[in-house]
Amino acid sequence: MSSDAMAIQTAEVGRTRPWVQTLHEWVTTVDHKRLGIFYVLLALIFLIIGGIEATIIRIQLMRPHNDFVSPQVFNRMFTMHGTTMIFFVIMPVMFGFANYLVPLMIGARDMAFPRLNAFSFWLTALGGILLYFSFVGGSGLYGAGNAPDVGWWAYAPLTSRAFSPGHSSDYWTIALLVSGFGSIGTAINLVATILSMRCPGMTLSRMPLMAWLNLVMASLVLISITPLSAAQIMLLVDRYLGGHFFDTQAGGSAALWMHFFWIFGHPEVYILVIPAFAFASEIIPVFSRKPIFGYPVMVGATVAIAFVSLSVWAHHMFSIGMSSYSNSFFVLTTMVIAVPTGIKIFNWLGTMWGGKIQFKTAMLFCIGFLFQFLIGGLTGIMQGAAPFDWQLSGSYFVVAHFHYIIVGGILFALFAAFYYWFPKITGRMLNETLGKLHFWLFLIGFHLTFDTMHIPGMLGMPRRIYTYEPGRGWDTWNLMVTIGAFIQGVAILLFVANLVSSYFRGAKAGSDPWDAWTLEWSVSSPPPAYNFASIPTVASRRPLWDRKHPEDPDSRYE
Repeated sequence: MSSDAMAIQTAEVGRTRPWVQTLHEWVTTVDHKRLGIFYVLLALIFLIIGGIEATIIRIQLMRPHNDFVSPQVFNRMFTMHGTTMIFFVIMPVMFGFANYLVPLMIGARDMAFPRLNAFSFWLTALGGILLYFSFVGGSGLYGAGNAPDVGWWAYAPLTSRAFSPGHSSDYWTIALLVSGFGSIGTAINLVATILSMRCPGMTLSRMPLMAWLNLVMASLVLISITPLSAAQIMLLVDRYLGGHFFDTQAGGSAALWMHFFWIFGHPEVYILVIPAFAFASEIIPVFSRKPIFGYPVMVGATVAIAFVSLSVWAHHMFSIGMSSYSNSFFVLTTMVIAVPTGIKIFNWLGTMWGGKIQFKTAMLFCIGFLFQFLIGGLTGIMQGAAPFDWQLSGSYFVVAHFHYIIVGGILFALFAAFYYWFPKITGRMLNETLGKLHFWLFLIGFHLTFDTMHIPGMLGMPRRIYTYEPGRGWDTWNLMVTIGAFIQGVAILLFVANLVSSYFRGAKAGSDPWDAWTLEWSVSSPPPAYNFASIPTVASRRPLWDRKHPEDPDSRYE
Protein backbone atom coordinates (compact mmCIF):
# COMPACT_ATOMS: atom_id res chain seq x y z
CA MET A 1 0.00 0.00 0.00
CA SER A 2 1.34 3.44 -0.92
CA SER A 3 2.07 6.02 1.75
CA ASP A 4 -0.67 8.27 0.30
CA ALA A 5 -3.26 5.49 0.56
CA MET A 6 -2.17 4.74 4.13
CA ALA A 7 -2.48 8.42 5.01
CA ILE A 8 -6.01 8.58 3.56
CA GLN A 9 -7.05 5.43 5.45
CA THR A 10 -5.58 6.79 8.69
CA ALA A 11 -7.45 10.06 8.22
CA GLU A 12 -10.73 8.17 7.65
CA VAL A 13 -10.19 6.10 10.78
CA GLY A 14 -9.43 9.30 12.68
CA ARG A 15 -12.69 10.83 11.52
CA THR A 16 -14.83 7.79 12.35
CA ARG A 17 -13.27 6.86 15.65
CA PRO A 18 -15.11 9.45 17.78
CA TRP A 19 -18.46 8.17 16.45
CA VAL A 20 -17.43 4.57 17.10
CA GLN A 21 -16.23 5.49 20.57
CA THR A 22 -19.51 7.25 21.35
CA LEU A 23 -21.54 4.27 20.14
CA HIS A 24 -19.38 1.90 22.17
CA GLU A 25 -19.78 4.04 25.29
CA TRP A 26 -23.56 4.04 24.96
CA VAL A 27 -23.92 0.34 24.14
CA THR A 28 -21.68 -0.72 27.03
CA THR A 29 -22.93 1.89 29.50
CA VAL A 30 -23.98 1.11 33.04
CA ASP A 31 -25.02 4.72 33.77
CA HIS A 32 -28.62 4.77 35.00
CA LYS A 33 -29.41 7.90 32.98
CA ARG A 34 -28.27 6.46 29.65
CA LEU A 35 -30.07 3.19 30.37
CA GLY A 36 -33.20 5.16 31.21
CA ILE A 37 -32.95 6.91 27.84
CA PHE A 38 -32.48 3.52 26.17
CA TYR A 39 -35.67 2.23 27.80
CA VAL A 40 -37.61 5.29 26.63
CA LEU A 41 -36.26 5.10 23.05
CA LEU A 42 -37.08 1.38 22.91
CA ALA A 43 -40.61 2.14 24.06
CA LEU A 44 -41.06 4.93 21.49
CA ILE A 45 -39.96 2.61 18.66
CA PHE A 46 -42.43 -0.04 19.76
CA LEU A 47 -45.13 2.62 20.30
CA ILE A 48 -44.93 3.49 16.60
CA ILE A 49 -45.01 -0.21 15.63
CA GLY A 50 -47.93 -0.93 17.97
CA GLY A 51 -49.73 2.14 16.66
CA ILE A 52 -49.37 0.90 13.07
CA GLU A 53 -50.84 -2.46 14.13
CA ALA A 54 -53.76 -0.70 15.83
CA THR A 55 -54.36 1.33 12.67
CA ILE A 56 -54.52 -1.85 10.58
CA ILE A 57 -57.07 -3.29 13.03
CA ARG A 58 -59.23 -0.18 12.86
CA ILE A 59 -59.11 0.09 9.06
CA GLN A 60 -60.29 -3.51 8.85
CA LEU A 61 -63.23 -2.83 11.19
CA MET A 62 -64.25 0.57 9.83
CA ARG A 63 -67.00 -0.95 7.64
CA PRO A 64 -68.79 -4.30 7.37
CA HIS A 65 -67.40 -7.06 5.14
CA ASN A 66 -64.10 -5.23 4.77
CA ASP A 67 -61.20 -7.20 3.33
CA PHE A 68 -58.29 -4.84 4.02
CA VAL A 69 -56.37 -7.76 5.59
CA SER A 70 -57.05 -11.48 5.81
CA PRO A 71 -58.48 -13.08 8.97
CA GLN A 72 -55.08 -14.62 9.70
CA VAL A 73 -53.30 -11.26 9.49
CA PHE A 74 -56.00 -9.64 11.62
CA ASN A 75 -55.45 -12.22 14.38
CA ARG A 76 -51.71 -11.57 14.25
CA MET A 77 -52.22 -7.82 14.38
CA PHE A 78 -54.37 -7.76 17.52
CA THR A 79 -52.07 -10.29 19.21
CA MET A 80 -48.93 -8.32 18.41
CA HIS A 81 -50.58 -4.97 19.20
CA GLY A 82 -51.66 -6.02 22.70
CA THR A 83 -48.39 -7.76 23.52
CA THR A 84 -46.30 -4.87 22.18
CA MET A 85 -48.16 -2.10 23.98
CA ILE A 86 -48.19 -3.80 27.38
CA PHE A 87 -44.79 -5.50 27.50
CA PHE A 88 -42.65 -3.39 25.17
CA VAL A 89 -44.12 0.12 25.37
CA ILE A 90 -45.69 0.90 28.74
CA MET A 91 -43.47 -1.28 30.94
CA PRO A 92 -40.15 -0.18 29.37
CA VAL A 93 -41.04 3.51 29.37
CA MET A 94 -42.05 3.35 33.05
CA PHE A 95 -38.79 1.57 33.87
CA GLY A 96 -36.97 4.19 31.81
CA PHE A 97 -38.31 7.12 33.80
CA ALA A 98 -37.73 5.25 37.07
CA ASN A 99 -34.15 4.44 36.04
CA TYR A 100 -33.39 8.02 35.10
CA LEU A 101 -35.14 9.89 37.88
CA VAL A 102 -35.21 7.80 41.06
CA PRO A 103 -31.44 7.99 41.84
CA LEU A 104 -31.49 11.74 41.16
CA MET A 105 -34.56 12.25 43.35
CA ILE A 106 -33.14 10.36 46.34
CA GLY A 107 -29.67 11.92 46.08
CA ALA A 108 -27.80 8.83 44.80
CA ARG A 109 -25.08 8.68 42.17
CA ASP A 110 -26.37 5.54 40.43
CA MET A 111 -28.53 2.48 40.89
CA ALA A 112 -27.52 -0.10 43.48
CA PHE A 113 -26.44 -2.66 40.83
CA PRO A 114 -25.34 -0.85 37.65
CA ARG A 115 -24.34 -3.98 35.70
CA LEU A 116 -27.59 -5.73 36.58
CA ASN A 117 -29.34 -2.59 35.36
CA ALA A 118 -27.67 -2.84 31.94
CA PHE A 119 -28.28 -6.60 31.77
CA SER A 120 -31.97 -6.08 32.53
CA PHE A 121 -32.37 -3.53 29.74
CA TRP A 122 -30.71 -5.74 27.14
CA LEU A 123 -32.89 -8.69 28.19
CA THR A 124 -35.98 -6.52 27.64
CA ALA A 125 -34.70 -5.39 24.23
CA LEU A 126 -33.89 -9.00 23.30
CA GLY A 127 -37.44 -10.00 24.24
CA GLY A 128 -38.87 -7.40 21.86
CA ILE A 129 -36.54 -8.49 19.06
CA LEU A 130 -37.49 -12.16 19.59
CA LEU A 131 -41.19 -11.30 19.45
CA TYR A 132 -40.87 -9.53 16.11
CA PHE A 133 -38.45 -12.08 14.68
CA SER A 134 -41.51 -14.36 14.68
CA PHE A 135 -42.59 -12.63 11.45
CA VAL A 136 -39.55 -14.29 9.87
CA GLY A 137 -39.03 -17.41 11.94
CA GLY A 138 -42.52 -18.40 12.99
CA SER A 139 -43.67 -20.27 9.87
CA GLY A 140 -44.88 -23.79 10.50
CA LEU A 141 -46.28 -26.70 8.51
CA TYR A 142 -47.52 -25.66 5.06
CA GLY A 143 -46.90 -22.03 5.90
CA ALA A 144 -49.08 -22.14 9.04
CA GLY A 145 -48.05 -19.79 11.80
CA ASN A 146 -45.92 -16.69 11.32
CA ALA A 147 -46.41 -13.98 13.94
CA PRO A 148 -48.31 -15.08 17.09
CA ASP A 149 -52.08 -15.12 16.59
CA VAL A 150 -53.36 -16.36 19.96
CA GLY A 151 -54.19 -13.02 21.59
CA TRP A 152 -51.95 -11.23 24.08
CA TRP A 153 -53.38 -13.47 26.84
CA ALA A 154 -52.78 -16.71 24.82
CA TYR A 155 -55.63 -18.76 26.26
CA ALA A 156 -55.43 -22.55 26.12
CA PRO A 157 -56.06 -24.55 23.96
CA LEU A 158 -55.18 -21.93 21.29
CA THR A 159 -51.50 -22.32 22.21
CA SER A 160 -51.43 -26.11 21.86
CA ARG A 161 -49.54 -27.53 18.89
CA ALA A 162 -52.79 -28.71 17.36
CA PHE A 163 -54.11 -25.15 17.07
CA SER A 164 -50.79 -23.30 16.87
CA PRO A 165 -48.44 -25.22 14.56
CA GLY A 166 -45.01 -23.87 13.81
CA HIS A 167 -43.13 -21.67 16.23
CA SER A 168 -45.15 -18.46 16.41
CA SER A 169 -46.45 -19.19 19.93
CA ASP A 170 -42.95 -20.24 20.97
CA TYR A 171 -41.58 -16.82 20.00
CA TRP A 172 -44.36 -15.18 22.01
CA THR A 173 -43.64 -17.41 25.02
CA ILE A 174 -39.85 -17.04 24.98
CA ALA A 175 -40.01 -13.29 24.27
CA LEU A 176 -42.17 -12.71 27.34
CA LEU A 177 -40.09 -15.09 29.43
CA VAL A 178 -36.86 -13.27 28.54
CA SER A 179 -38.31 -9.78 29.01
CA GLY A 180 -39.85 -10.98 32.29
CA PHE A 181 -36.40 -11.79 33.65
CA GLY A 182 -35.33 -8.29 32.59
CA SER A 183 -38.28 -6.78 34.46
CA ILE A 184 -37.44 -8.76 37.60
CA GLY A 185 -33.82 -7.54 37.44
CA THR A 186 -34.92 -3.92 37.16
CA ALA A 187 -37.42 -4.35 40.00
CA ILE A 188 -34.73 -5.80 42.30
CA ASN A 189 -32.51 -2.85 41.44
CA LEU A 190 -35.19 -0.27 42.16
CA VAL A 191 -36.08 -1.81 45.52
CA ALA A 192 -32.42 -2.04 46.58
CA THR A 193 -31.67 1.51 45.40
CA ILE A 194 -34.64 3.13 47.12
CA LEU A 195 -34.21 1.27 50.40
CA SER A 196 -30.43 1.53 50.74
CA MET A 197 -29.09 4.52 48.77
CA ARG A 198 -31.07 7.53 49.96
CA CYS A 199 -29.06 10.62 50.83
CA PRO A 200 -28.59 11.80 54.45
CA GLY A 201 -31.81 13.11 55.95
CA MET A 202 -34.08 11.43 53.41
CA THR A 203 -36.14 9.17 55.62
CA LEU A 204 -38.97 7.12 54.13
CA SER A 205 -41.40 9.84 55.18
CA ARG A 206 -39.38 12.45 53.23
CA MET A 207 -39.00 10.52 49.99
CA PRO A 208 -40.60 12.03 46.89
CA LEU A 209 -43.81 10.26 45.96
CA MET A 210 -42.10 9.28 42.70
CA ALA A 211 -39.68 7.15 44.72
CA TRP A 212 -42.36 5.75 47.02
CA LEU A 213 -44.66 4.72 44.20
CA ASN A 214 -41.84 3.15 42.18
CA LEU A 215 -40.87 1.16 45.27
CA VAL A 216 -44.42 -0.21 45.44
CA MET A 217 -44.47 -0.83 41.68
CA ALA A 218 -41.16 -2.74 41.77
CA SER A 219 -42.40 -4.87 44.66
CA LEU A 220 -45.49 -5.75 42.63
CA VAL A 221 -43.30 -6.72 39.67
CA LEU A 222 -41.38 -9.18 41.84
CA ILE A 223 -44.62 -10.80 42.99
CA SER A 224 -46.64 -10.84 39.77
CA ILE A 225 -44.10 -11.56 37.01
CA THR A 226 -43.22 -14.85 38.73
CA PRO A 227 -46.52 -16.69 38.00
CA LEU A 228 -46.44 -15.49 34.39
CA SER A 229 -42.90 -16.84 33.96
CA ALA A 230 -43.94 -20.13 35.58
CA ALA A 231 -46.90 -20.39 33.21
CA GLN A 232 -44.65 -19.72 30.19
CA ILE A 233 -42.34 -22.57 31.26
CA MET A 234 -45.34 -24.87 31.78
CA LEU A 235 -46.59 -23.98 28.30
CA LEU A 236 -43.24 -24.91 26.75
CA VAL A 237 -43.36 -28.21 28.66
CA ASP A 238 -46.85 -28.84 27.25
CA ARG A 239 -45.76 -28.09 23.71
CA TYR A 240 -42.47 -29.99 23.59
CA LEU A 241 -42.00 -32.31 26.56
CA GLY A 242 -45.35 -34.08 26.70
CA GLY A 243 -46.80 -32.12 29.60
CA HIS A 244 -50.54 -31.68 30.04
CA PHE A 245 -50.86 -28.71 32.37
CA PHE A 246 -53.38 -26.96 30.11
CA ASP A 247 -54.63 -29.95 28.05
CA THR A 248 -58.16 -30.66 29.24
CA GLN A 249 -58.39 -33.90 27.24
CA ALA A 250 -55.44 -35.34 29.18
CA GLY A 251 -56.56 -34.20 32.63
CA GLY A 252 -55.15 -30.67 32.56
CA SER A 253 -57.11 -27.44 32.84
CA ALA A 254 -57.49 -24.59 30.37
CA ALA A 255 -58.80 -22.47 33.25
CA LEU A 256 -55.48 -23.03 35.05
CA TRP A 257 -53.73 -20.93 32.38
CA MET A 258 -56.34 -18.19 32.86
CA HIS A 259 -55.66 -18.13 36.60
CA PHE A 260 -51.90 -17.99 36.10
CA PHE A 261 -52.18 -15.28 33.46
CA TRP A 262 -54.59 -13.03 35.33
CA ILE A 263 -52.79 -13.46 38.68
CA PHE A 264 -50.12 -11.60 36.73
CA GLY A 265 -52.45 -9.63 34.48
CA HIS A 266 -54.43 -7.58 36.93
CA PRO A 267 -51.55 -6.56 39.20
CA GLU A 268 -49.86 -5.70 35.88
CA VAL A 269 -52.48 -3.00 35.35
CA TYR A 270 -51.34 -1.43 38.63
CA ILE A 271 -47.67 -1.99 37.76
CA LEU A 272 -48.38 0.28 34.81
CA VAL A 273 -50.70 2.77 36.48
CA ILE A 274 -48.81 3.32 39.78
CA PRO A 275 -45.91 5.05 37.95
CA ALA A 276 -48.57 7.16 36.20
CA PHE A 277 -49.85 8.08 39.66
CA ALA A 278 -46.26 9.01 40.53
CA PHE A 279 -45.99 11.37 37.55
CA ALA A 280 -49.23 13.11 38.50
CA SER A 281 -48.14 13.32 42.14
CA GLU A 282 -44.95 15.17 41.18
CA ILE A 283 -46.33 17.39 38.40
CA ILE A 284 -49.66 18.58 39.85
CA PRO A 285 -48.14 20.17 43.00
CA VAL A 286 -45.50 22.07 41.01
CA PHE A 287 -48.03 23.59 38.60
CA SER A 288 -50.53 24.21 41.42
CA ARG A 289 -47.78 25.92 43.48
CA LYS A 290 -48.80 23.88 46.53
CA PRO A 291 -47.36 20.84 48.33
CA ILE A 292 -49.13 17.56 47.69
CA PHE A 293 -52.28 17.31 49.78
CA GLY A 294 -52.22 14.38 52.22
CA TYR A 295 -48.76 12.89 51.60
CA PRO A 296 -49.08 10.07 54.21
CA VAL A 297 -52.52 9.14 52.90
CA MET A 298 -51.19 9.02 49.33
CA VAL A 299 -48.48 6.58 50.38
CA GLY A 300 -50.94 4.46 52.37
CA ALA A 301 -53.43 4.40 49.49
CA THR A 302 -50.71 3.20 47.10
CA VAL A 303 -49.70 0.36 49.42
CA ALA A 304 -53.38 -0.57 49.84
CA ILE A 305 -53.88 -0.62 46.05
CA ALA A 306 -50.88 -2.92 45.64
CA PHE A 307 -52.11 -5.27 48.38
CA VAL A 308 -55.70 -5.51 47.14
CA SER A 309 -54.61 -5.77 43.47
CA LEU A 310 -53.27 -9.25 44.23
CA SER A 311 -56.79 -10.47 45.04
CA VAL A 312 -58.92 -9.21 42.14
CA TRP A 313 -57.63 -11.22 39.16
CA ALA A 314 -60.63 -13.50 38.61
CA HIS A 315 -63.03 -10.66 37.83
CA HIS A 316 -61.70 -11.31 34.31
CA MET A 317 -63.17 -14.81 34.60
CA PHE A 318 -66.74 -14.32 35.86
CA SER A 319 -68.17 -15.96 32.75
CA ILE A 320 -66.20 -19.26 32.93
CA GLY A 321 -68.41 -20.89 35.56
CA MET A 322 -66.72 -20.29 38.91
CA SER A 323 -68.71 -20.93 42.08
CA SER A 324 -70.95 -18.24 43.53
CA TYR A 325 -68.58 -17.94 46.49
CA SER A 326 -65.63 -17.24 44.19
CA ASN A 327 -67.62 -14.72 42.17
CA SER A 328 -68.76 -12.94 45.34
CA PHE A 329 -65.22 -12.72 46.70
CA PHE A 330 -63.85 -11.16 43.52
CA VAL A 331 -66.80 -8.78 43.24
CA LEU A 332 -66.02 -7.61 46.79
CA THR A 333 -62.29 -7.10 46.21
CA THR A 334 -62.97 -5.28 42.93
CA MET A 335 -65.23 -2.84 44.76
CA VAL A 336 -62.75 -2.45 47.64
CA ILE A 337 -59.83 -1.45 45.40
CA ALA A 338 -61.84 1.55 44.21
CA VAL A 339 -61.61 3.10 47.70
CA PRO A 340 -57.83 3.84 47.85
CA THR A 341 -57.95 4.82 44.18
CA GLY A 342 -60.69 7.32 44.96
CA ILE A 343 -58.61 8.68 47.84
CA LYS A 344 -55.82 9.46 45.39
CA ILE A 345 -58.13 11.34 43.05
CA PHE A 346 -59.46 13.30 46.02
CA ASN A 347 -55.89 14.19 47.08
CA TRP A 348 -54.91 15.40 43.60
CA LEU A 349 -58.03 17.57 43.45
CA GLY A 350 -57.26 18.80 46.97
CA THR A 351 -53.79 19.80 45.81
CA MET A 352 -55.23 21.80 42.92
CA TRP A 353 -57.96 23.39 45.03
CA GLY A 354 -56.98 26.95 45.89
CA GLY A 355 -53.69 26.69 44.02
CA LYS A 356 -52.27 29.12 41.47
CA ILE A 357 -52.60 26.66 38.61
CA GLN A 358 -50.30 27.10 35.62
CA PHE A 359 -51.81 25.46 32.55
CA LYS A 360 -48.61 24.25 30.97
CA THR A 361 -48.81 21.27 28.61
CA ALA A 362 -47.71 18.85 31.34
CA MET A 363 -50.50 20.10 33.61
CA LEU A 364 -53.10 19.82 30.85
CA PHE A 365 -52.20 16.17 30.35
CA CYS A 366 -52.44 15.59 34.12
CA ILE A 367 -55.93 17.12 34.21
CA GLY A 368 -56.92 14.90 31.28
CA PHE A 369 -55.49 11.92 33.15
CA LEU A 370 -57.57 12.69 36.26
CA PHE A 371 -60.86 12.92 34.39
CA GLN A 372 -60.31 9.93 32.11
CA PHE A 373 -58.89 7.63 34.77
CA LEU A 374 -61.97 8.39 36.87
CA ILE A 375 -64.29 7.41 34.00
CA GLY A 376 -62.25 4.29 33.23
CA GLY A 377 -62.34 3.31 36.89
CA LEU A 378 -66.12 3.72 37.03
CA THR A 379 -66.63 1.43 34.03
CA GLY A 380 -64.33 -1.04 35.80
CA ILE A 381 -66.63 -0.95 38.84
CA MET A 382 -69.57 -1.61 36.51
CA GLN A 383 -67.82 -4.70 35.18
CA GLY A 384 -66.89 -5.70 38.72
CA ALA A 385 -70.57 -6.56 39.26
CA ALA A 386 -70.71 -10.17 38.08
CA PRO A 387 -74.22 -10.13 36.51
CA PHE A 388 -73.38 -7.00 34.52
CA ASP A 389 -70.06 -8.52 33.47
CA TRP A 390 -71.81 -11.70 32.26
CA GLN A 391 -73.63 -9.57 29.69
CA LEU A 392 -70.59 -7.62 28.46
CA SER A 393 -67.69 -10.03 28.95
CA GLY A 394 -65.92 -10.53 25.64
CA SER A 395 -67.56 -7.45 24.08
CA TYR A 396 -66.10 -4.20 22.82
CA PHE A 397 -67.29 -2.55 26.05
CA VAL A 398 -64.39 -4.34 27.78
CA VAL A 399 -61.96 -3.16 25.09
CA ALA A 400 -63.14 0.43 25.57
CA HIS A 401 -62.78 0.19 29.36
CA PHE A 402 -59.28 -1.25 29.13
CA HIS A 403 -58.12 1.42 26.69
CA TYR A 404 -59.69 4.13 28.84
CA ILE A 405 -57.27 3.07 31.59
CA ILE A 406 -54.22 2.41 29.40
CA VAL A 407 -54.57 5.34 26.99
CA GLY A 408 -56.80 7.82 28.81
CA GLY A 409 -55.05 7.27 32.12
CA ILE A 410 -51.53 5.94 31.74
CA LEU A 411 -50.60 7.40 28.34
CA PHE A 412 -51.88 10.88 29.25
CA ALA A 413 -49.81 10.82 32.46
CA LEU A 414 -46.85 9.58 30.43
CA PHE A 415 -47.13 12.49 28.00
CA ALA A 416 -47.23 14.82 31.02
CA ALA A 417 -43.97 13.25 32.24
CA PHE A 418 -42.33 13.80 28.86
CA TYR A 419 -43.24 17.48 28.83
CA TYR A 420 -42.16 17.92 32.47
CA TRP A 421 -38.82 16.05 32.52
CA PHE A 422 -37.65 16.44 28.90
CA PRO A 423 -35.86 19.68 29.84
CA LYS A 424 -33.96 17.86 32.60
CA ILE A 425 -32.97 14.96 30.32
CA THR A 426 -31.92 17.01 27.27
CA GLY A 427 -31.35 20.56 28.52
CA ARG A 428 -33.95 21.78 26.00
CA MET A 429 -37.58 22.85 26.37
CA LEU A 430 -40.32 21.19 24.36
CA ASN A 431 -42.36 23.59 22.25
CA GLU A 432 -45.43 24.58 24.29
CA THR A 433 -47.52 25.55 21.25
CA LEU A 434 -46.94 22.20 19.58
CA GLY A 435 -47.46 20.54 22.96
CA LYS A 436 -50.89 22.08 23.45
CA LEU A 437 -51.86 21.23 19.87
CA HIS A 438 -50.75 17.65 20.61
CA PHE A 439 -52.89 17.64 23.77
CA TRP A 440 -56.09 18.88 22.15
CA LEU A 441 -55.75 16.69 19.05
CA PHE A 442 -55.05 13.61 21.16
CA LEU A 443 -57.89 14.45 23.56
CA ILE A 444 -60.39 14.78 20.70
CA GLY A 445 -59.16 11.61 19.00
CA PHE A 446 -59.19 9.69 22.27
CA HIS A 447 -62.78 10.55 23.13
CA LEU A 448 -64.01 10.02 19.58
CA THR A 449 -62.46 6.56 19.65
CA PHE A 450 -63.04 5.20 23.11
CA ASP A 451 -66.25 6.96 24.16
CA THR A 452 -68.01 5.65 21.07
CA MET A 453 -66.37 2.20 21.37
CA HIS A 454 -68.48 1.48 24.45
CA ILE A 455 -71.67 1.68 22.38
CA PRO A 456 -71.12 -1.20 19.90
CA GLY A 457 -70.07 -3.23 22.93
CA MET A 458 -73.40 -2.46 24.60
CA LEU A 459 -75.07 -3.41 21.32
CA GLY A 460 -73.43 -6.84 21.41
CA MET A 461 -70.34 -6.47 19.22
CA PRO A 462 -67.86 -9.15 20.35
CA ARG A 463 -64.16 -8.37 20.59
CA ARG A 464 -61.59 -10.09 18.38
CA ILE A 465 -63.91 -10.43 15.35
CA TYR A 466 -62.44 -9.97 11.89
CA THR A 467 -65.57 -8.54 10.27
CA TYR A 468 -69.31 -8.23 10.85
CA GLU A 469 -72.65 -8.13 9.09
CA PRO A 470 -74.20 -4.75 8.16
CA GLY A 471 -77.42 -3.58 9.78
CA ARG A 472 -76.58 -4.49 13.38
CA GLY A 473 -76.13 -0.89 14.49
CA TRP A 474 -72.34 -1.14 14.64
CA ASP A 475 -71.43 0.41 11.28
CA THR A 476 -71.44 4.13 12.11
CA TRP A 477 -69.87 3.62 15.52
CA ASN A 478 -66.97 1.65 14.09
CA LEU A 479 -66.37 4.32 11.44
CA MET A 480 -66.23 6.98 14.18
CA VAL A 481 -63.83 4.85 16.23
CA THR A 482 -61.51 4.51 13.24
CA ILE A 483 -61.59 8.26 12.50
CA GLY A 484 -60.68 8.94 16.14
CA ALA A 485 -57.78 6.47 15.88
CA PHE A 486 -56.37 8.39 12.90
CA ILE A 487 -56.64 11.67 14.82
CA GLN A 488 -54.68 10.10 17.69
CA GLY A 489 -52.08 8.90 15.19
CA VAL A 490 -51.63 12.43 13.85
CA ALA A 491 -51.25 13.75 17.41
CA ILE A 492 -48.54 11.17 18.21
CA LEU A 493 -46.65 12.06 15.03
CA LEU A 494 -46.84 15.70 16.12
CA PHE A 495 -45.45 14.70 19.52
CA VAL A 496 -42.54 12.81 17.93
CA ALA A 497 -41.81 15.81 15.67
CA ASN A 498 -41.81 18.05 18.76
CA LEU A 499 -39.34 15.72 20.51
CA VAL A 500 -36.95 15.67 17.56
CA SER A 501 -37.11 19.39 16.70
CA SER A 502 -36.85 20.48 20.34
CA TYR A 503 -33.86 18.22 20.96
CA PHE A 504 -31.93 20.07 18.25
CA ARG A 505 -33.47 23.55 18.32
CA GLY A 506 -35.45 23.90 21.53
CA ALA A 507 -34.94 26.77 23.94
CA LYS A 508 -32.32 26.07 26.60
CA ALA A 509 -33.93 24.92 29.81
CA GLY A 510 -31.48 25.70 32.59
CA SER A 511 -31.32 23.56 35.68
CA ASP A 512 -34.81 24.33 37.06
CA PRO A 513 -37.24 25.71 34.45
CA TRP A 514 -40.38 24.90 36.50
CA ASP A 515 -39.23 26.30 39.87
CA ALA A 516 -39.66 22.76 41.24
CA TRP A 517 -38.77 21.30 44.63
CA THR A 518 -37.14 17.87 44.27
CA LEU A 519 -33.43 17.08 44.03
CA GLU A 520 -33.18 16.30 40.31
CA TRP A 521 -33.74 20.02 39.63
CA SER A 522 -30.72 20.98 41.77
CA VAL A 523 -28.20 19.77 39.17
CA SER A 524 -27.50 20.85 35.61
CA SER A 525 -29.65 19.82 32.64
CA PRO A 526 -28.70 17.23 31.55
CA PRO A 527 -27.14 16.02 34.81
CA PRO A 528 -23.43 15.15 34.98
CA ALA A 529 -22.34 11.51 34.89
CA TYR A 530 -21.82 11.47 38.66
CA ASN A 531 -25.15 13.23 39.38
CA PHE A 532 -24.00 15.17 42.45
CA ALA A 533 -20.56 16.69 43.12
CA SER A 534 -21.29 16.11 46.80
CA ILE A 535 -24.10 13.98 48.19
CA PRO A 536 -26.90 16.34 49.31
CA THR A 537 -28.47 16.42 52.75
CA VAL A 538 -32.21 17.07 53.05
CA ALA A 539 -34.43 18.14 55.93
CA SER A 540 -37.91 17.97 54.33
CA ARG A 541 -39.90 16.54 51.42
CA ARG A 542 -39.18 19.68 49.35
CA PRO A 543 -35.43 20.26 49.68
CA LEU A 544 -35.25 22.87 46.92
CA TRP A 545 -38.04 24.87 48.56
CA ASP A 546 -35.95 24.92 51.73
CA ARG A 547 -32.93 26.10 49.76
CA LYS A 548 -34.86 28.81 47.94
CA HIS A 549 -36.84 29.96 51.03
CA PRO A 550 -34.57 29.60 54.07
CA GLU A 551 -36.85 31.96 55.97
CA ASP A 552 -39.79 29.53 55.67
CA PRO A 553 -38.48 25.95 55.29
CA ASP A 554 -40.81 22.98 55.10
CA SER A 555 -38.80 21.24 57.81
CA ARG A 556 -40.42 23.60 60.31
CA TYR A 557 -43.83 22.02 59.64
CA GLU A 558 -43.03 18.33 59.07
